[in-house]
Amino acid sequence: MIKLIASDVDGTLVKDSSPFIYPELPETIKKLKEKGILFCVASGRQYYSIRNMFKDVADDIIYIAENGAHIVYRQENLQITPMKREDVEGIVKMYRQYRDECECIVSTPGATLMETDNREFIELIRNGYRNRYELVEDVLATKEPIMKVSIYRKEGIRALAEQKFIAKWKDKVKATMAGEEWVDFMDFKVDKGQGLHFLINYFKLRQEETMAFGDNDNDIGMLEQAGTSYAVATARENVKKAADHICPSYAEKGVYQIVRELL
Repeated sequence: MIKLIASDVDGTLVKDSSPFIYPELPETIKKLKEKGILFCVASGRQYYSIRNMFKDVADDIIYIAENGAHIVYRQENLQITPMKREDVEGIVKMYRQYRDECECIVSTPGATLMETDNREFIELIRNGYRNRYELVEDVLATKEPIMKVSIYRKEGIRALAEQKFIAKWKDKVKATMAGEEWVDFMDFKVDKGQGLHFLINYFKLRQEETMAFGDNDNDIGMLEQAGTSYAVATARENVKKAADHICPSYAEKGVYQIVRELL
């Protein structure tokens, strides 16, 4: 019997950077809870961003946020995994060489930090992702633990990320694409799969009692960790290969279809 369902957000549940979920989801999550099934949202997004999306059931779900660096349940931090300060400094300094075409956010447990005056990007973070954020002169000046550094390019960042950023940092940190516009950097230990493994132990579950959904590179670890896994139809081919099954895309509410059948 499935006792925990974990799903990615962007590209899996909803269109990338959407601030909303479709109305069937909250009611479905309530029905899962009634049957003793936990629902977990696993995303590269900030905890507060996800919580805003799921405000009607905010304390009924588990959050694997920041790709697994921040795990929260009922407003309690279950796990925080910070990056090494020297790695953060190196990545941010490299980003600053490309700031004419890219933007950067630095994630702490309390807020997203940004050193930008790009109003369009600020609006994306505020109204698109609905993050709790702070505009600062220097993101490296914070004393808070830094869990993730993310670099954004509106026109798409995959080529630049793979040829420059990931190539330089892949041996020092966990570096992964998160959609086509974002590349994320975390501590090597951080992964959605590691986050799901933590929850399996925390709630004393068996691997076969878990189900996961995803679409991009940062979901592969979670799909491999789950007892049953689905890649949405629009997922990258390497993600589909990592999954047990393929389900319809977010446009067809594929996750909802599978969960409805389960119920």
